[in-house]
Amino acid sequence: MNFMSIAIALHVLAIVVWVGGMFFAHQVMRPAAVTVLEPPHRLRLWVAGFKRFFPWVWLCIATVLITGFWMFFQFPTPPLFMHIMLGLGIVMMLIFFHVFFAPYNKLKKAVKEENWKVGGAALNQIRMLVGINTFIGVITILVAIAGKSF
Repeated sequence: MNFMSIAIALHVLAIVVWVGGMFFAHQVMRPAAVTVLEPPHRLRLWVAGFKRFFPWVWLCIATVLITGFWMFFQFPTPPLFMHIMLGLGIVMMLIFFHVFFAPYNKLKKAVKEENWKVGGAALNQIRMLVGINTFIGVITILVAIAGKSF
């Protein structure tokens, strides 16, 4: 097994964990939590869940950057689909950084202070941004799959 095979495997695994986690949170867990939990419990659940998920996202981002740039620079002229993937990936990372440093911090503070209105607004902002990031992630996966067709 050569390093390119290892890089591709790690890259894909990191994408699966990140995008799959966002899809699960946005499309499965949030609607379920809304139907069975009152706002204080729901917001506490999300803080606890993000506390466990976000370190994985940071690891995924590091893995995607390292493997992605390594693969990108193996080509004298990287193909167009790789440029598209790189651009979309950077947008996704920037959105995550915003989520992590802005509304997630507001959510944690609001839950600690039991300010459910502010916490709900922060969680709604996270929901919207995670939805956008999930969509971009799916598009990026489709670009990777169909890439050689471009």
